[in-house]
Amino acid sequence: MSATLPSESSRAAFAILNRQRLRRVDTRLLRRVVRALLHDLAQCRDYELAIHLVGAVEMARVNERFLRHTGSTDVITFEHPGSRPAALRGELFICLADAIAQARVFRTSWQSELVRYIAHGILHLRGFDDHSATGRRRMKREENRLVRELSRRFPFAALARPTATS
Repeated sequence: MSATLPSESSRAAFAILNRQRLRRVDTRLLRRVVRALLHDLAQCRDYELAIHLVGAVEMARVNERFLRHTGSTDVITFEHPGSRPAALRGELFICLADAIAQARVFRTSWQSELVRYIAHGILHLRGFDDHSATGRRRMKREENRLVRELSRRFPFAALARPTATS
């Protein structure tokens, strides 16, 4: 499942790999959301991105193996070195179980949390850092702006595909 935008001077490609079974996700709509986020809102023209939607067990394995942290987390961003300095190259691992849990805490939908995590990861790949209080505030403002803009353009609720029994 990948989407590509043609370009003569840059590479614009991304893939969404849905390996979780907790929620059915409309990956076609999610690809449209990601394309708008990258191209229109983040002004990325040169990117190679993989987005992995995973369960809590897989996320805990990734978190422990690469970051030496115990347990699951919402989103992990891996930056890949690219040949062009301005290029965005990386992978996002997003845990739907964490999105569902955080949605309850923040009284929002898991679909909105999913989009927020994608925006958060892309901001990391664009050089935003949330290790200091100032950096966190700056990143959160931009994350909120991106999610707000995307919510005006896309029905986040439609990211939940109905189950066979619905």
